[in-house]
Amino acid sequence: MTSLIAAAVVFVLIHLLISGTRVRDALVLRMGAGPYMGLFSLASAAVLVWLGFAFGEARVSPVNEALWGVTPATRHIQLLIQLVAVLFIVVGLTTPNPTSVRQEGALDRPDVVRGMLRVTRHPFLWGVAIWALGHLLVNGDAASLVLFGSMLALALFGTASIDAKRRRVLGAKWDAFAVQTSNAPFLAIVQGRQRLSLGEIGWWRIALGVVIWAALLWGHPYITGVAALP
Repeated sequence: MTSLIAAAVVFVLIHLLISGTRVRDALVLRMGAGPYMGLFSLASAAVLVWLGFAFGEARVSPVNEALWGVTPATRHIQLLIQLVAVLFIVVGLTTPNPTSVRQEGALDRPDVVRGMLRVTRHPFLWGVAIWALGHLLVNGDAASLVLFGSMLALALFGTASIDAKRRRVLGAKWDAFAVQTSNAPFLAIVQGRQRLSLGEIGWWRIALGVVIWAALLWGHPYITGVAALP
């Protein structure tokens, strides 16, 4: 369990204390954007592998206590939660977005705030947060709390970290984009600053998300050794 906690802490901190701060700015200035991205991606992948192996060991450890139980109802609710999560992730990854890596140039498009960006300017990270929250619902052991809890925290704090980073670099351009959008899903729509348009999101993106969700349900036992379907 100690290794899992250490891996989770390192994974969260390298993103929140390096990637989203002035430390990143200094490193980019010193070594260039390309080398920085390469080294940071390599470090992130290495820690993620460590996290995965540590979770596997902690999951079967005798000290891994069950903190809450799982019911048939929560298992069914989890399936719907994961559908929402996958839709946010898939649509987010396939939508041009100035909050994504090396896509700041999307701000130059007059119609940048379209589709999923009307819902949230951080669809991918909110998808990860919903994915983690759903897994916490049906995994009540301590090891899962560390793994999925750290992913949930990173995704939520990561949205604010990216906002701060983009504001530092892009200034007024970013402010004009941020005032038209919201971090929290649907907030800009509720406040009347945006409207929901499923057609703009793209029906092919929604269909792709549903297909990937179904494929993950089917393949879950082969990927993780645990059945996703009740």
